[in-house]
Amino acid sequence: MIAFCEYESPLGMLVLAADERGLCRVGLHAQPGPEMTQKDTPVLAAARTQLDEYFAGRRTAFDLPLSETGTGFQKQVWAALRAIPWGETRSYGQIAAAVGRPAAARAVGGACHANPLLIVTPCHRVVGAGGALTGFGAGLPAKEFLLALEHPEPSRP
Repeated sequence: MIAFCEYESPLGMLVLAADERGLCRVGLHAQPGPEMTQKDTPVLAAARTQLDEYFAGRRTAFDLPLSETGTGFQKQVWAALRAIPWGETRSYGQIAAAVGRPAAARAVGGACHANPLLIVTPCHRVVGAGGALTGFGAGLPAKEFLLALEHPEPSRP
């Protein structure tokens, strides 16, 4: 069984889903699948709390059990994304090198696009080689918002 709930975020409505192993989906503009049941679970409650903290600027990393479905390469990339510190970015090439496949920057882009855990697995922290904002499944405005959230401007006197 996959339980899901909706979560109103600053980006819009997110669909959160969890199975018996952990959080398996955080998606913007996502529709629950037919195999999903609207139900609250401890994992979904924890995900909502941690997302609230993240959007309030009080959480820089997530501590949730995850249930990812993907290829071995995708899972390596997603783990590398979660290792990017809050407030920092990496290029697709840097992630490719980090997973031992330095020529696989495009494949890293594909793994980022397939990321089932928006925000929790921070693919928004991956940018082009020159720092340019490039593709993001939730759209570039959402990527810009998340990066700005993690790079607050210094307060003015």
